[in-house]
Amino acid sequence: MSRCGARWFASGALLGALIAAARADPAQASASAPSAPSASAAQTSPCPTGLPASTRCLSGRDELGAGYWIALPEPWNGTLVLHAHGGPELGPPRLERSADDLRRWAVFVRSGAAWAGSTYRQGGVAVSAAAEDTERLRLRFVDEVGVPRYTLLHGQSWGARVAARAAEMFTAAPGAKPPFDALLLTSGVLAGGTLSYDFRLDLRVVYQAVCANHPAAGEASYPLWQGLPAGATLTHNQLARRVDACTGVRHPSAERTPAQQRHLKTLLDVVRIPERSLIGHLSWATWQFQDIALNRTGGRNVFGNLGVRYVGSGDDDALNAAVARYGVDPAAVRAFGADTDPQGRIPVPVLTLHGVDDPVAFVELESAFRSTMERAGTADHLVQVFTADTEHSYFSDVQYLAAADALRAWAQGGERPTADSVARRCAALEAGRPATNSAAEGEPAVPHQGCRILPNYRSASLASRVPVR
Repeated sequence: MSRCGARWFASGALLGALIAAARADPAQASASAPSAPSASAAQTSPCPTGLPASTRCLSGRDELGAGYWIALPEPWNGTLVLHAHGGPELGPPRLERSADDLRRWAVFVRSGAAWAGSTYRQGGVAVSAAAEDTERLRLRFVDEVGVPRYTLLHGQSWGARVAARAAEMFTAAPGAKPPFDALLLTSGVLAGGTLSYDFRLDLRVVYQAVCANHPAAGEASYPLWQGLPAGATLTHNQLARRVDACTGVRHPSAERTPAQQRHLKTLLDVVRIPERSLIGHLSWATWQFQDIALNRTGGRNVFGNLGVRYVGSGDDDALNAAVARYGVDPAAVRAFGADTDPQGRIPVPVLTLHGVDDPVAFVELESAFRSTMERAGTADHLVQVFTADTEHSYFSDVQYLAAADALRAWAQGGERPTADSVARRCAALEAGRPATNSAAEGEPAVPHQGCRILPNYRSASLASRVPVR
């Protein structure tokens, strides 16, 4: 069986009879806790590509409709990596989503750990429900496979917020072992729903003031915080064509008209997003906003921009006079925050890993999470590590392994890591690895990407990037 770096041999007390975890704060969670797994067994399935040949995979759907994949290597070192995926995706849950995640993070399985990931039982911005689905999958793993000696809860992107919520909602009974031993939160959208998306409202109002085609002339008007009205038929491709018509963003710079160049510069300078993520952010500010408005808040507004002054354009006075202004519904903000905002009451070690040039989840979101943990009195449970990565969806294998190994040492031996110690672990793992990552037979090898940890970096405040409301 292939191994990437040092194997994680986990130790610690067995979970024993702890099958249902107690809630940390029932008042801020969904109305019902996850039920115990059904008696029906998961189905053995052919593993996705990229896993060791001896890996056993299980897949299926639980009693609430959430799909899942479980991968168990042979031999298994007793570690479970429980994965909370990002997005969120919209529409019905797709089993292929978890298969994709398993392929992407196959490094954990190649290192000897079991892996389990849920599709969640519903699409959309529903954090507490996704946290329940994640915990219910852990219970199913115990039922189908056995009790792990060590459980690492890994949340990626929006899933980092799901993982943080799960750790707050599900804690151990007095004297019992917690359901999760440690949290690894990567590229996390960790400022919560009430802060993380303000810049996307800024994008919607500035875009409409500049481009005036979303909605286009002749289309029904609607408040931009709504994303899209119910029944709208706009597609992602149609929106991308509108953005390109206004900015030329899908064409080389030399092929853009002077007007397109001005429009694009205004959007990027005022909202402070990179060119390559403009269409993506505008799409999220369309369909995710629609999900929030129509499915999560009963049509009430949680994103406002009253009092915000937009700067960075060629004529800020004219821009600010042109943008639409919206106030929020305070009750809707409270309800949305109760579901989506982290509280920081996490009783186990947490390590965050974030690229400083992440084009999707601003690195400054980490400062908001740091403040949340400080307010909760749990800052000593948090270590933040930053890298020179410029992508959102994946770091190098050795950076994941180094972060996970440092967390295991902290959770099991009390050795609190630092960014510098994680960088040293990464370098040691890198020195012992082959020149390329392992790949399934017949597939091209993945180029080894190396360590890019920045030990002395600290994220600036979120207010330094996004205007405070």
